[in-house]
Amino acid sequence: MSAQTGEQTGGATKLTATLAAARAEGRAALVGYLPAGFPTVDGGIAAVKALLEGGCDAVEIGLPHSDPVLDGATIQTADDIALRAGVRTKDVLRTVREVASAFPQAPVLVMTYWNPVDRYGVDRFAADLAEAGGAGVILPDLPVEEAGPWLAAAERLGLDTVFVVAPSSRDERLRLVTAAGTGFVYAAAVMGVTGTREQVGDLAEDLVKRTRAVTDLPVCVGIGVSNEKQAAEVAGFADGVIVGSAFVKRILESGDDLESGLAGIRETAAALARGVRAGG
Repeated sequence: MSAQTGEQTGGATKLTATLAAARAEGRAALVGYLPAGFPTVDGGIAAVKALLEGGCDAVEIGLPHSDPVLDGATIQTADDIALRAGVRTKDVLRTVREVASAFPQAPVLVMTYWNPVDRYGVDRFAADLAEAGGAGVILPDLPVEEAGPWLAAAERLGLDTVFVVAPSSRDERLRLVTAAGTGFVYAAAVMGVTGTREQVGDLAEDLVKRTRAVTDLPVCVGIGVSNEKQAAEVAGFADGVIVGSAFVKRILESGDDLESGLAGIRETAAALARGVRAGG
């Protein structure tokens, strides 16, 4: 299928269809995150594939950034490793292309801050992402008021645009953000940056309730989930569970033994997949 039509599944985008399929099974979806180029570009491609092999329904591929505002220490460490090795946007797109080719049914998103997209060129980035088989982007720092050029390009190419809401978002802001986004709404479970936590926190459930009151988009919760129990807890009130730092930690703990890291990722994804099924 072409990039322009490949994201469409019976009139819905691949991302929408995947979340709907999970809901039809009576469970939340599992969304895995890893930055591109970590621990190497080829190793990172294998790692993202391992997320899907382990049981993730969709994946986010991070574009490493030197000054992230949402990512905690674990993901910052991975980004730093990738950047020191010289990872570029073209490597991120190659990661998308190889993962999307190997798993044609799985939505492959890019999570990136706005500056790299702006520097690469809005229309060029959207076209290259679509050509690579990408399903869309998550843009945590792009204000919806300034998102017009990106949204136009994304709509033209069949890409979803996911915006982030936080516990501090007021209801009026939730309406504005969710009206502009597609695919799903990324609900940050806590006020702070990414990273594994002992408890997910009670702000997430209230945020999901408030977000659902203003939109029909699925609401997926990220930040802080790292184990099967937490995944089940979040799956009890959200449409999707997003996990990143727990996967990055498995690779970091494996040092230079990539195969051990990949096995760890598959093991963690399988446990989290059991969690989203137990909590639905």
